[in-house]
Amino acid sequence: MGQLDEEDRRQILERAEHIRELLTGYRSGSIELAREGEPRAPYAPTLSLDARYAAKATELGVTDRTIRRWVADYRRHGEAGLVQRASTQARPFGRADDRWVETALEVMVEHTGESKPSRKMVIDRTQARVIARFGPEVVPQPSQATAYRVLAELERRHPLFRLSTKRNRDIADRPKGPYGKLRPTRPGEYLLMDSTRLDVFAFDPLTLKWVQAELSVGMDWYSRCITGIRLTPVSTKAVDVSAVLFQSFRPRPAGQDWPRHAVWPEHGIPRTVLVDVEGASGPGLASPPLVPETLVVDHGKVYVSEHLTSVCRRMGISIQPARLRTGRDKGPVERYFRTLQEGLLQVLPGYKGPDIHSRGESPEDDAFFFLDELEAIIREWTAAVYHCRPHSSLVDPGLPGLRMSPAKMFEHGMARAGYIEVPRDRDLAFEFLQTKWRTVQHYGVEIGRRRYSGPGVPEPGVRSPYDSPVKNGWPFQVDPDDITRIYFRDPATRAWHTLVWEHAPSAEMPLSEDALTFARRLAASKYRFPDDRLAVADLLERWNLGLGTTMAERRMALRLSREQAAIELPESEAETVVSLPSVRKALGQDEQTVELRELVTEAGDDDEADLEDLAGEDDFYADALEDV
Repeated sequence: MGQLDEEDRRQILERAEHIRELLTGYRSGSIELAREGEPRAPYAPTLSLDARYAAKATELGVTDRTIRRWVADYRRHGEAGLVQRASTQARPFGRADDRWVETALEVMVEHTGESKPSRKMVIDRTQARVIARFGPEVVPQPSQATAYRVLAELERRHPLFRLSTKRNRDIADRPKGPYGKLRPTRPGEYLLMDSTRLDVFAFDPLTLKWVQAELSVGMDWYSRCITGIRLTPVSTKAVDVSAVLFQSFRPRPAGQDWPRHAVWPEHGIPRTVLVDVEGASGPGLASPPLVPETLVVDHGKVYVSEHLTSVCRRMGISIQPARLRTGRDKGPVERYFRTLQEGLLQVLPGYKGPDIHSRGESPEDDAFFFLDELEAIIREWTAAVYHCRPHSSLVDPGLPGLRMSPAKMFEHGMARAGYIEVPRDRDLAFEFLQTKWRTVQHYGVEIGRRRYSGPGVPEPGVRSPYDSPVKNGWPFQVDPDDITRIYFRDPATRAWHTLVWEHAPSAEMPLSEDALTFARRLAASKYRFPDDRLAVADLLERWNLGLGTTMAERRMALRLSREQAAIELPESEAETVVSLPSVRKALGQDEQTVELRELVTEAGDDDEADLEDLAGEDDFYADALEDV
């Protein structure tokens, strides 16, 4: 009865009155509630029931059999029994056989991971499977129109034809039960970490060409504050993820020209808590410092590496892996990536869109932000805009109508659960480097066919107090982006000592492990008896001549030259992004930056004649210098 509209319900109630009049002589069914003129003569209780059946059939214009069926339904189910069977037992698939419908759904489910089929192919496969399973002429085959209607109805259960195949797979992978999620109760309880390929091109200072970049971030789940940002060329490494985690303990300093509301106090406590704010404030931080308790990561190689696992083990951080192919387990950080794209990246030059169908004709022609400049822009936008904008998901259960920003939510969490101070060890960064277990020999320590030596190394005959995977091994901290030196901690004094590579003076700059491996392979193909000194010198000479144009060499050089970009950049037309000081500085709109670049240009050792000769030798540099 609750499924009927007002008109259908009125008809059912009127029919029930006719049935009660037929049985009792009164429309209400009771003599106490008799209406005027009741009982009427054809329905007097003294008449036989058959006579009353005939009278009611004549009055309503139906057959005697229909009246008897109505009476039986009324006696069995009351007024609800008078509802038409078609209303309560409607067949969503028409007259199609249930066995045919179930087989069609089975065929549709089998195509979840395959390319999108046509409706006609699904119908043909369904008919062939029904004949093979039940036999010929056992299950009636629906007409073509009915079969298409059945598939349209099944599309609601299992999408296959209307949406994209990727979207259909995501819908098929949804959990059968209701959604659930972790519910943080304080800042630092859960730290989400993830990486994504940015939809904007950056600039390669080595070859003056565009390059793709990956962004790795760490987010406090409770407050949605971004605690770490790292932009890397081409791909992300385990050391980059560890650097993002380290920024949660030691946030990067804020820019000198950032707005005051975007700068966190150097002590990490919000300004609303302290009375004398100015007396306790320093240069300021880009994000709030916190101590994460649990790290929520996916199953990427850099997140399940031994490097990150050992760092979390030393810092007492638990690791909670997300489910495979389940992006909603890290929903807040995925939403940050979308907000970053819609609020910042799409107005930057070099934006290429989320997919190939959204790309312009030549977005790489507009890419002139270097990697370090692009990271500074993202970092400032996050602090000045994202952290200060109210979020619809940041609410207090006691005040459901109040929407808070990540910065306000951090204050709310600190007032609710207190503040956990970040460790103040000035040598904390060494704990986030990669650990290598090696023995100490008379010539020093050897890692990757490289020999290191320096003060503080134990004597070769001293037994190690560690239960290491190497017999009598000692732990050494290695930075993959700078292998010219390693670090050792004295177990007795807890002091750190630096060991230098024997060929470090010939490098004249930080050298990554990938670059040395490539240099060795390059020298082995060129010299008969190569060594590391010759290999490094040959690689640096190759890069100085501009011959390092392969993807591998560009990736290595990019990681070494992130802070060496100083090319004049054109102006941007995006007003919202130009308001950021990092963008103004990168575009040369800051007067001090313009004067500084003029001084750097005058102090260079390349005059116009040299540039003209260089442009004539290579077409690539001719085009690049023409743009400059």
